[in-house]
Amino acid sequence: MAVLTLEPGLTAARQSQRWPLTACLCLLLIVMISSSGLVAHRNLDPAIPLHTVAVAVGPGGALVDVAAAAALVPGTRVLAAMPDSLELAREQAAWLAAGTVPQVSGLDSDMVSIALLDLHVLSRAYGVPVAGWSKPWRYVWPRDSALAASALARTGHRADAERIVGFLERVQPEAGWFQARYLPDGNGIPDARGVQLDGLGWALWATAQLAAELPNKDRTAFVQRHRRLVDRSTTAALLSIDNPSSLPPPSADYWELRETKLTLATAAVLCAGLESGAALYRLLGDVDAADEAAVGARRLRATIGATFGRNGYPRHLGGRSDSTDLGVDFLLPPMGSTVDRTVVHAWERAPLLMARPAGGLAPGGSWRRDGVSWTNATASRAMTAAFLGQRDEALARLHWLDQHRTAAGSLPEKVLPDGQPASVEPLAWTAAAVVITADQLGS
Repeated sequence: MAVLTLEPGLTAARQSQRWPLTACLCLLLIVMISSSGLVAHRNLDPAIPLHTVAVAVGPGGALVDVAAAAALVPGTRVLAAMPDSLELAREQAAWLAAGTVPQVSGLDSDMVSIALLDLHVLSRAYGVPVAGWSKPWRYVWPRDSALAASALARTGHRADAERIVGFLERVQPEAGWFQARYLPDGNGIPDARGVQLDGLGWALWATAQLAAELPNKDRTAFVQRHRRLVDRSTTAALLSIDNPSSLPPPSADYWELRETKLTLATAAVLCAGLESGAALYRLLGDVDAADEAAVGARRLRATIGATFGRNGYPRHLGGRSDSTDLGVDFLLPPMGSTVDRTVVHAWERAPLLMARPAGGLAPGGSWRRDGVSWTNATASRAMTAAFLGQRDEALARLHWLDQHRTAAGSLPEKVLPDGQPASVEPLAWTAAAVVITADQLGS
């Protein structure tokens, strides 16, 4: 078979002629891609409405959406101009007075007291706080509930906090696995989202948080009352890492997406749960159970460091370091019990990846680029900063949240690129994280 060949000189000449054309085409392609990305970003600029400015107690004691701050009795979550408005306002004031409202030097506002009242109001209908009062949020998520339990326990509302722990114990099946969310009356689940492994960690952490706030003489009895929750959750958490990898299987986490790869958030919260379980068993004097939970926690933490850590603690196992999300926060106090400098380093650079135009944070570095800030991510960051002793950042985050509340002072779920509050309010997660942060800064 004959083969057509070109002389070396001619080949080189023709290749040299192609380079300018190739370079131009590549440049044009880059410009087109960049331009389409900008257009796509502009098209993603959200128009998300703010559902209400507050949720308050209305006629007959029912909760109602409030469209204007002037409709409220000042300083309360009570609708004005009702026959029993004054009585209801006094009840809310008495509830606040029964506990404490953390005071933070440099934060001169009512944000913390309103956050507490919002948690109180979100708990009114069912005894435990729903994530938000708007219909799609009117359910009990273990993670939101755990944060609310910690916030309420820290501010002296221990009976309210224990009702949350009791609710989680009541809905937990024998196998221990928690569903993503529950009907607030405890009678089942609203959909087929399925099991989310982090619920085990959140439940154990919430129980330990409340135990730590009780007088020494009451702690053992409290943990004994909820021994079934501790046993089931710890056993299930240990079972999830009883495999050659020492890591749990993939599971949805706070992003509420189906996952095919393990997320750092799931692994971190399970680790925090096992650390909490060990502390709870120590209170009970069960040395063997405490040691088993502690060994599991150490093994999981070491494996997280060896796997996620080598890639800069990304969102997914084996993912990119620029995808860091709140999972790195969950490895640190107040969730995790230790402070690892490599984790702190990843945490310190996370805001560069999660920052949004209005000044808040997105849920993670790989979150969609729609410009929206999420208050739960921002408040969680403030919380971690407070426990790491980084007061300036914690206070700056609190100030930002304060400046982006609704007209009635509630904390919304989202803040748009132009700084306007949006979506559901109040959000239990954000309110609880603000209270916890304030308590830590004021202590």
